Amino acid sequence: MDQPSDPRAFGLSRREHILDELRRTGAVRVTELARQLGVSELTVRRDIGQLADRGLVTRVHGGATLRSRLDTTVPGAAGRAPIRFRVGMVVPSLSYYWPHVIIGARAAATDLGVQLVLRGASYSVDDQRRQIASLVDAGSLHGLIVAPETLEADGRALLHWLEALPIPVVLAERRAASALALTRLEWVTTDHVFGGSLAADHLASLGHRRVGILTSAGSPTSWQLRRGWNRAVAELGLECPVDVDATLDAMDGVSREELIGDVLGRCRTTGTTALLIHNDPQAVLLQQYAHDHGWTVPDDLAIVAYDDEVAESAEPAITALRPPKQQVGRLAVETMVARLTEGARRPVQRVLLLPALLPRGSTARPAS
Repeated sequence: MDQPSDPRAFGLSRREHILDELRRTGAVRVTELARQLGVSELTVRRDIGQLADRGLVTRVHGGATLRSRLDTTVPGAAGRAPIRFRVGMVVPSLSYYWPHVIIGARAAATDLGVQLVLRGASYSVDDQRRQIASLVDAGSLHGLIVAPETLEADGRALLHWLEALPIPVVLAERRAASALALTRLEWVTTDHVFGGSLAADHLASLGHRRVGILTSAGSPTSWQLRRGWNRAVAELGLECPVDVDATLDAMDGVSREELIGDVLGRCRTTGTTALLIHNDPQAVLLQQYAHDHGWTVPDDLAIVAYDDEVAESAEPAITALRPPKQQVGRLAVETMVARLTEGARRPVQRVLLLPALLPRGSTARPAS
C-alpha cells in the first residue's frame, strides 16, 4: 500500500489555494474555503493565521483579505518590499470589471515595491487624456499603466500620444492595431478574440447550429469577441441569423424592453437556440425578460455571457467566459517593473491571456 503523502505538503497546497483565491477575488471566507478544500473551518483559520503571521494576508472577521497597508500587526512583514518605483494607473471605471484588475495590480505592486497611483476616468478619450496628462505633468512618475480607448481616429491619436510620452507605458486590457506600427507601447490583455471562438465552440459542442450574438455598442471588447465569434461560426458551419450591437443598460425601460423583445422574437422566428451576450448585465437583463415572458432557459434559449461579473448570481446561473482580470493587473505591474529595471535593452513585451469558460445552468443541448 502506498504511504500517505507528507502532511506538510497538504498544508502548503491549502495555503497556496487561499492565496490564489485572494488574488482572484480580493477576499475569502472561512466557511467557503472549508467547503472547497474539504477540511474543517478550524484548519482554514489556522492556515489563514500562518499566512497573516508572515504578512501575506490580513485577517478579518470570518475570513481574510489581501494584505492591507493599514495592517500593522506584523511590522516589517514578508512580502512588503521597499518602494522602488512610482507608477500611475488610469482605468475607465472603478465600479465594473476594473476593480479586479486593480486588485491584481495592487498585489503585485506591494510585492515589487511599487507605489501605485490610481485614477478613475471614463470611456471618453478627452477625459482619459486629461487624467493621464495630470499624472504625467506632476513629474513624479516612473511609468504608466493605462486602459485607453483605441478605436476611431481619437483612439488612434491617443495611442500615438502615449507612445511619445517620456516614460514607459503598459496598456492593460487594451492593444494597439499592428497597422499603427507602434514600437514602444507594451500591453497585457485578455485574448477576447479567442473568447469569441471559445463561446461558439461550446455552443456547437452542445449541438446548437443556429446561434446569435448581442454585444455592447462601442465596447473595446465587443469587436474582438465578434472577430473570434464570426471566424468560429464560419469554421464550425454554424448560422448566425441574430446579430445585434446595442447597449441595453443605457436605455430606459420601455426602449430596452422593445429591443429585447425584438431580439427574442428574431430568435424564435429564425430558430436560433443560443446567444452569446456581452456583457454580464446585458445577459441578465435579457434572461430576466425572457423568463417573465414565458421563455425557459436553457430549454428555449441557451445563454453565454462574457465578463463573469454577475453571471453566476442569475437564475439559472449563466454560463460565462471569465477574463483573468486580476492576472492582467498583476502582469501589467510586473511588465512595468521589468521595463524600469532593465531599460531599453529589454525586448518589448505584449502578452495575451486566455479567458476561461465556466459552464453553468444557462446552457444545455437544444430541445429536440
